[in-house]
Amino acid sequence: MTVTAYIDGLAQPRNPGLGIYAYVIYEGVRKLAEGSGLAGRDVTSNFAEYTALAEALKKLRALGATGDVVVKSDSKLLVGQMSEGWKVKGGMYVGKMKEARDLIKEFGFVRFEWVPREQNEEADLLTRVEYEKYRR
Repeated sequence: MTVTAYIDGLAQPRNPGLGIYAYVIYEGVRKLAEGSGLAGRDVTSNFAEYTALAEALKKLRALGATGDVVVKSDSKLLVGQMSEGWKVKGGMYVGKMKEARDLIKEFGFVRFEWVPREQNEEADLLTRVEYEKYRR
């Protein structure tokens, strides 16, 4: 089964800031799962994005998905580093990136696609709703 995971992360009100992650997983038009949560305090948006990726992959594993996965993200950095060989110069997100790379090994094939924020509305909305829970 090929599944699509839309992921998003944010750091508010500044970067670094309160980090929030979210994901929405589909098989075709059927929503399989969604999730969101706190990535950390005083973390970067890149850390939150990689947390979203790791959490989506963990959820896919829990669902028993072992086939092909398409990950859609509005983070050019994440997509570039995970699929196009962009250099990793360091940063607090590197540990999360390594975690995600280890999780990817459990799946048949994982492809990354950059999408504009407008095509990632569900995951983006989940991050904003989750942020409101933690910002107080």
